[in-house]
Parts: sequence; structure tokens; C-alpha cells
Amino acid sequence: MSQHALRFGVNLNNREPLLAPSYTLTDMLDLSQAVEQAGFDSVWVGDSLFSKPRHEPLLLMAAISQRTSRVKLGTACLVTATRNPLYLSLEWSTLDHLSGGRTILGACMGNPEEGVRREYAALGLDFKRRASLFEEGLEVLRRLWTEGEVTFSGEHFQYEGVSFYSGTEMAPLKPLQSPPPIWVVSNPRLVLGKKAEDKVARVISRAARRIARYGDGWMTCCRARHPDEYREQYAQIVDAVRELGRDPQDFTMSYQVTMNIADSREEAERSIGEYIGQYYPELSKAMDLGEWGPVGTPDDIIEWIQTFAEAGVDYFICRFGSLDQFGQVERFAREVLPAFSA
Repeated sequence: MSQHALRFGVNLNNREPLLAPSYTLTDMLDLSQAVEQAGFDSVWVGDSLFSKPRHEPLLLMAAISQRTSRVKLGTACLVTATRNPLYLSLEWSTLDHLSGGRTILGACMGNPEEGVRREYAALGLDFKRRASLFEEGLEVLRRLWTEGEVTFSGEHFQYEGVSFYSGTEMAPLKPLQSPPPIWVVSNPRLVLGKKAEDKVARVISRAARRIARYGDGWMTCCRARHPDEYREQYAQIVDAVRELGRDPQDFTMSYQVTMNIADSREEAERSIGEYIGQYYPELSKAMDLGEWGPVGTPDDIIEWIQTFAEAGVDYFICRFGSLDQFGQVERFAREVLPAFSA
């Protein structure tokens, strides 16, 4: 189990301005300031090309970096496998400078739903090779961010002495952080579910090695009724980290949890059901919404967080399944966050 102090971030729901007329892009930027003032540790934005359209995450993070001064800025998650790693490296380095070194890259390859497959196809990418594409891209990013130059020969990318340096600049352009933390996403049961547990075991094993090699943390979600599953995968990641000679205490173990706080469980369940049905129209039909996270009173939320903290989570990214984002943030800060203050 992690020995880190618990930290909490808020997903700003950059898809919601396209779903709810009462939640504008300006409101979302205002919410980032409210989150910082309420004492949270970070703000997060999601990513999708056209499967689940939303405002572009990197541009939003640039704007948020000028509205805030303390909170970390992260992606939950950025589909890095669909992006050219050279451009992404340059964009993220610029973002890290704009924010004063406050970025966290939550990186993923996208889940196997039909909408994501269509995104890969539209970009001319082979969805079946997304894992190797993902890993090579992360390798290129880390080398550019730490060494300032990359020479790489892989299945998808080949570079010889590439750097953001022509000889006239003071040095290669790199992020302020060396490197910005990379939290690798692994949600093995999001699509596989409870079927084919032998396949799930293989996926978890590969994911553990990927996280240990390319990441500084792990991000997961969507199995909110199964802390035992989290504990199992957590243990494999720790073992993989140690096998590479790295220290597990340098890794962050995060969970993105969708929740709704209300005066009763019935009220919260009704509210989040309507919200998720709009937010994830395809996945929500195939999943038990109870797996997204806890719904109910502040005490219900506190109990769930305590359970998963005991399983190893040390960073909770809170996404509020509600049209009233400000109200949910304020209530969490007032009635839940104090239970986990030092």
C-alpha cells in the first residue's frame, strides 16, 4: 500500500460545454480558479478527436495555466498514440514553461470502442498496433524531455539526432521539468469486463511492465466496486517497478473517479445516470454505472475513498457527474476534503 499523502484533483469536464448550455468554456476556466481556491491539488482535462467531441485539451491547459498559479495541470487522459511525438514534445514543453513546470501527462492509447477505432482509421493509423505505437511515442517523448535529443529506430518512428535546437539557440528546448511526470493509463477490465480472466491477466502483466518502463505513475478508472482488482494490479506494477531497479515510492498511483454528491443516494443516482448517459453514450449502455464511482451522501463518498486508499490509491482525480460543476466542487471541498486533511 502507498505511503504517500492523499491528493485530490478535479476533472474540469471539457466535454460538458458541448452538452450543457449552462456550462460554458468561460465557466470551465472560472472553475479551474475555484478548484485552486478550494484547496485541491490539480485540475484535469480529457481528450477525444471526434468519438466524444470536446474542447482541445492542450489549448485549454495553456489558458488554465494563466488563470491559476499553484495547482498541477494534467490530462485524464491524452491519447498520445494518435499524436506525432515530435509535435507533442514541443507542444508539451511549451505548456510546461507556460505553467511554470506544473504539468502531468496522463497518457493512454484509447479504449477499443468503435468511436476510437474510427479515429485511428481517420488518422491513417492501425488500431491493432496501437500498443507499440503508444510505447514508442512515450520513449521518444521521454528522451527529448530528458536528453534534449533523440536517436530512435522503431517500428513506427525513426529519428537520427533530432532536437529542438539549430545551433543558434542557448540550448535545446525542453520542459522545465525533466521530465514532466507521465502517468500511464491501464484499465484492463473497462472493455474486457469479467470475461476471459486469462486474457485480463496477460493484459495486466503487459501493462505493469509498460507503466514501470515508460511512466512515473499509473492512472485507472471504472471498477469502483472492486478494490481487490486495484490491489492486485497495484502489486504487479510495484513488482515490475522494482525489477527495473526503480523505487515504487517515486510512482503515483491514481484513480479517476466519477461521482455525484447529494442529500441521498437516490437523488445522486438519478443525477449521475442522466449525466453519464449523455457524456458516454456508447460505453454507458454497456457498463454498470455503479462502476464509475460512488454516488450518495458525503459520508458515502468518504467511505469509498478510504476503501480505495487502503488498496493503494494515493491520488484521486474527481470527475463530477452533474450539470452543476461548481456546486459539486464546493460541496466536496466543504464536506469531503476535510476528512483527508493532514
